[in-house]
Amino acid sequence: MLYVIYNLVLLLAFPVIIVLLLTKKRCQRGVLPRLGAVPEQLQMLHPPVIWIHAVSLGEVSAIVPMLRQMKERYPHCSLVVSTVTETGREKVMTQLEGIASHCYVPIDIWWAVERYVRTLRPQLFILVESEFWPNLLKSLQRHHVPICLVNGRVSSRSFSRYVWVKRFMAQVLSCLDMALMQSGVDAERMRTLGASSQAVHVTGNMKFDQTIEKAEPHYSNEALRRTLGLNLEEVVLVAGSTHPKEEECLLRAYRDLVQSHPGIVLIIAPRHVERASALEAVIQQQGLTCVRRSHMPSTVAKKNGPRVILLDSRGELPFVYRVGCLGFVGGTLVPIGGHNLLEPAQWAKPVIFGPYIDHCRDIAQLLLKEGGAIQIHNQDDLLSHIIHLLNHPIESEQMGRRALAVVQQHRGVTARNLQLIDQLLGVQQSPSASHVMNRSFQVESKGFSTEGSHS
Repeated sequence: MLYVIYNLVLLLAFPVIIVLLLTKKRCQRGVLPRLGAVPEQLQMLHPPVIWIHAVSLGEVSAIVPMLRQMKERYPHCSLVVSTVTETGREKVMTQLEGIASHCYVPIDIWWAVERYVRTLRPQLFILVESEFWPNLLKSLQRHHVPICLVNGRVSSRSFSRYVWVKRFMAQVLSCLDMALMQSGVDAERMRTLGASSQAVHVTGNMKFDQTIEKAEPHYSNEALRRTLGLNLEEVVLVAGSTHPKEEECLLRAYRDLVQSHPGIVLIIAPRHVERASALEAVIQQQGLTCVRRSHMPSTVAKKNGPRVILLDSRGELPFVYRVGCLGFVGGTLVPIGGHNLLEPAQWAKPVIFGPYIDHCRDIAQLLLKEGGAIQIHNQDDLLSHIIHLLNHPIESEQMGRRALAVVQQHRGVTARNLQLIDQLLGVQQSPSASHVMNRSFQVESKGFSTEGSHS
């Protein structure tokens, strides 16, 4: 009955969904696939297929190491990654070329998801973090496809909402064969919402396993500085994944900062690149010089003195943190919940973030506990801590090393997840080795059903 109500609501909202798909810039690409038209290249994939769904850039970034290992571990499998956003698609195309195919996930209307499931006939479905699409999960379950949640999390805000529809969530979560959660708190919330206790495991956060290709010459400190028009002596602050309102706070703090530190440069990377022009206008309204990354190389990139470099490119931010003396991570001074705190930490940079850390609470607490980060609450707080770190470079360097140590100490999550995924796939693993010795699937035991009726 609850699924019937859910589908009635979806039907009523369907005209609005169509309008959003046609008018929202981020959704305009791939309208037909989102409505259930399976792209031809997916129809020609060789079985067995493993379907992974990761909503956007952050989720795709988290699973890149896992998918690279999966391609080695299961070389005869076709990997498909579905995303909602264009940034997610670009990450798949650039980081997983030759490893996985991409598609846009169909909207959660029963005919659309059923068509994808029947066409792909996946041997396994993996969803990332918190993407619980009721009709999609029910269709997969009906066709006896094992479903695994990886890097699972349930934020405080989501949990409070799910509690209101707990009976429905219990039905949705009962579809999960395995839920690999980031923390004990996330695991307990899943059990409270109705997930099977036997299915829930705490394996950690896969973002600890994200690695930067540090050997690439064009991402060395010197090469990055040349690309960004920075002198080797210039001190740089990097603010990444920023949102409106917190950007104004950052810019005002920077404007005050250059009064005492006139040689400092701010690099700011908005979370959504399509906002670059609007952010450029805000920077100029603050009376600051703005240099856009997309306009480089050019004479404008040779400017010296106080300036804001607007990083309006995709995929460069994780590397650009390298040139900073510290890294501010956005989505934390406004009630978004925070983005990837480990991106500056992996370069041994002190990490600064605001009070809104619901999406990254465990990592934030680890960094704070080990002395690798600072939590600020407002513009004055931000300015005073930046000045302190600039005036105490040895302390700043030590803080950065502690941040890196946190990253190094918590790696290995991907390996733990893959060992459990092996169980779902029926892969035989040698007890005397940590790698898979026999990679043959027991396909028959997971027989794909072509029968089923709509709920």
